Amino acid sequence: MVACGCKCETTEQAQLIEQLDRIIDEYRGQPRGLIQVLHKAQELVGYCPKWVQVRVAEGLGVSLQEVYGVVTFYALFSLIPKGRHKISVCAGTACYVKGTKMVVKAIRQHLGIKPGQTTEDSRFSLETVRCIGACGLAPAMIIGKDVHGRLEPEQIPEILEQYQ
Repeated sequence: MVACGCKCETTEQAQLIEQLDRIIDEYRGQPRGLIQVLHKAQELVGYCPKWVQVRVAEGLGVSLQEVYGVVTFYALFSLIPKGRHKISVCAGTACYVKGTKMVVKAIRQHLGIKPGQTTEDSRFSLETVRCIGACGLAPAMIIGKDVHGRLEPEQIPEILEQYQ
């Protein structure tokens, strides 16, 4: 969340805290619910900033170190804000052999970001992943919930335009 200093910021933050507390309440005092709570919290906030980790730790009765350990261990979680559209480019064997490197290069050139980064306008985040389970469509990527396969680098600008 960008700090603008206006009253809407405190209202928005208060709403997020209220919603997060409802998520935590389902598992309050139950450390075994940590991953589920963090997953729902990240869906709500978009990533797992420190204030979310602190609130989850207090609500579940676990240490902040344990929460941080889970957030940094699993690739599912992020400590930095992600773009509205997450681009996951498959780097599994079939995709890699059929041109993942060229697809990633085309995305980098078009968006000006590297894997692990987010565009300045927070529209896109780029990551490479081990496998998306679409080997028959290699090379493939997922944007949000949409699978794009049999990719050629020259298709990338047109595909990304769909998400502008």
